[in-house]
Amino acid sequence: MFENIIGNDKIKNDLEKSLKNNRTSHSYMFIGEEGIGKKEIAKEFSKSLLCLNNKEGTYCNKCKSCLEFDSQNHPDFKIIEPEGNTLKIDQIREFQKKVSEKPIVGSRKVYIINDSDKMTSEAQNCLLKTLEEPPEFVTIILIGSNESAFLSTIKSRCMILHFEPIQNELLKDYLEKKYNIIIKSQTMLETFQGSIGKALQLVEKQEIYEKVEEIIQNLENKDIIDILKNAEIIYKEKDEIYNVLEYINIILLNLAKQKYKYAECIEIVENTKKRLKSNANYDMSIDNMLIKIKEKISA
Repeated sequence: MFENIIGNDKIKNDLEKSLKNNRTSHSYMFIGEEGIGKKEIAKEFSKSLLCLNNKEGTYCNKCKSCLEFDSQNHPDFKIIEPEGNTLKIDQIREFQKKVSEKPIVGSRKVYIINDSDKMTSEAQNCLLKTLEEPPEFVTIILIGSNESAFLSTIKSRCMILHFEPIQNELLKDYLEKKYNIIIKSQTMLETFQGSIGKALQLVEKQEIYEKVEEIIQNLENKDIIDILKNAEIIYKEKDEIYNVLEYINIILLNLAKQKYKYAECIEIVENTKKRLKSNANYDMSIDNMLIKIKEKISA
């Protein structure tokens, strides 16, 4: 059932075994970086849990449950998303009203609470009541990237699965085969941090990132006038600047393997982020960063 999802093979195998052996938990916590497939795996697992003909640990794709799941119209399955920046107590209270109602299609109900690490403490305490005594027909899957954001009482009542970033070569092959996207730069591949979501977000600007990489790699060989003139691409990417600065840090880290002074420049980039977040003048902040990096590596 997970054949179209790459990475985290151990977790996928463990979930399949639990389905085959009918040893699934009432409450799961899927923890890992954004964009590495946690939600997709949770949905596939949910579909199998709900399938009316699940005999080998996977769904049949033919029964009423599978058809309604695929049409996003399954009455016994729901994904709860944050409203704004948080998951609020009213959302959890609404969930609690529904969770005790018996299934309509089959013998199970499944709820996914996405970005559940964004629950307020009040919402978590409210959810705890359900996790302590869940209805026997309900499976709850909490998805999040920050395990420390959860109350220890919540974590103690869930089976916690830790997801790993997708390996670079695996991610590179996946992007090429599924999206016909060819990644030319190893630095860009490292920037994805094993996340398909981040890859798809950044790859649209691959050409821009390649130019940024060229600018940083040539800093040592250019005078400051040429550097500022050629860095126009950085000044233009105001809406993308924090991703660009993170990319510059990765370039500097790679260059530091040959010359340690590049590692000392990372602090300059971090200070630039802080200046921008405090609403310092944008162009002057970028000017200052490039000049200081040039001075540091030329010293």
